[in-house]
Amino acid sequence: MQRASGTVPGLRISVLNGARIQEEGEYVLYWMTAFRRRAYNFALQRSVERARQLNKPLLVFEGLRCDYPWASDRFHAFVLQGMMANLRSITQGGARHFPYVEREAGEGKGLLEALARRACLVVMDDHPGFFLPAMRRAAAARLNVALEAVDSNGFVPLRAAPGPFSTAHAFRRFLQKDMLEHLLASPLPDPLDGAGLSQLRAFPSGIVERWPPAGAGLFSGAAEHLRPLPLNHAVPPSPLPGGEAAARRHLAGFVAGKLTRYAEDRNHPDREGASGLSPYLHFGHISAHEVFAAVAGREGWSPDHLSVKAAGSRTGWWGMSASAEAFVDQLVTWRELAFNGAAHMARYDDYESLPAWARATLGAHGADRRPHLYSPQDLEGARTHDALWNAAQRQLVREGRLHTYLRMLWGKKILEWSPTPQAALETMTRLNDTYALDGRDPNSVAGIFWTLGRYDRPWGPIRPIFGTVRYMSSENTARKVSVKSYLERFSE
Repeated sequence: MQRASGTVPGLRISVLNGARIQEEGEYVLYWMTAFRRRAYNFALQRSVERARQLNKPLLVFEGLRCDYPWASDRFHAFVLQGMMANLRSITQGGARHFPYVEREAGEGKGLLEALARRACLVVMDDHPGFFLPAMRRAAAARLNVALEAVDSNGFVPLRAAPGPFSTAHAFRRFLQKDMLEHLLASPLPDPLDGAGLSQLRAFPSGIVERWPPAGAGLFSGAAEHLRPLPLNHAVPPSPLPGGEAAARRHLAGFVAGKLTRYAEDRNHPDREGASGLSPYLHFGHISAHEVFAAVAGREGWSPDHLSVKAAGSRTGWWGMSASAEAFVDQLVTWRELAFNGAAHMARYDDYESLPAWARATLGAHGADRRPHLYSPQDLEGARTHDALWNAAQRQLVREGRLHTYLRMLWGKKILEWSPTPQAALETMTRLNDTYALDGRDPNSVAGIFWTLGRYDRPWGPIRPIFGTVRYMSSENTARKVSVKSYLERFSE
């Protein structure tokens, strides 16, 4: 599936300003913000292309602010572990890696501009979620050197879609018409392998004195190193380790041990059949392309297996086993549908971005009596009458993740127990983004909005509070899926 050349497709590259390339510069600067990995990374690949064209060294700048929304020990530790892995891997690949971690808010101000002043050009990640679009716009306005943004979010370039899609079926039909072209335009598994880059002997003089790179102790994410930073220390690190190598181990375990039963097991909390890759995908520690390549290799699959019929079907189009197709539908259809919404839907994370039918039916039932009303604090503390919901909330707080199927129930019950749907959205967002390792991700946002009707259709009968928005109950869930050991595990 890999291209013979290392050329990044033009649809993935955006020129963000009118500044020229400074051929007299000392290096090409890659500003790594979203795709925090060496492998299967179109943005790193583009940076290598540019460095080779200009016969210049490559400097990879990976920073970590301390004032991003929801900043906590949990997210900092996960990112820092990935930065440590990148420092080793990128340096071994022949480029220089500059890891910078703020110790107080605003301490890193001016560092990007200082590095850019010595650069031929700057390449950055093009990601549609969280605060990254605003950061991209600010960089375009400030930098006086050529700035490119490269999309390495998924299989289909964000600019390839004509606009947002309202259903997964419609998006599948779009994907299936053009999927082969994008599958064949995969990023290189290792853009640094054999690149033969010129070497940057040292960091630019004066910069490391003012903005010293992070030290080895901080990379561990240990509490004693995080404690002095202005973070939310009440949210401790997750037991899940961060980094590209950890992500790859997780992927290998899933493909070898769980993939064949994914279709049967994924919805059952007791069976732990889901992939658990969403935190690594969110922080860019692994690429959807690498995940797909591992699944395709296990299946003995090639593009020749694709169906010629682009009907938007969930099954049969890929020409894989039922379990592999079920997983790939999550990886490609649902994940990329969420990124499509983030890129093409105005204010995709605001209540008003819900489809008109959902807003109408929720509004019509906004004054319905709630059988239970819980404060945001009671919900955060898992203090409800519902044992299954409480268990899901405890898993979120303790581990930084939620079982995929229970995540839907978790959101539906918050809607039922909140005074208004707007309040429910606010609570879901706060809890998800405070505790979930994959919170703030377009895919995570889409999951929250799905509970309120996005990417869904009206369902009958009309119910109190929900109207025609799809309803779920803990009782029905416990009858459909196995939760006995899950309830025991997160009982208190």
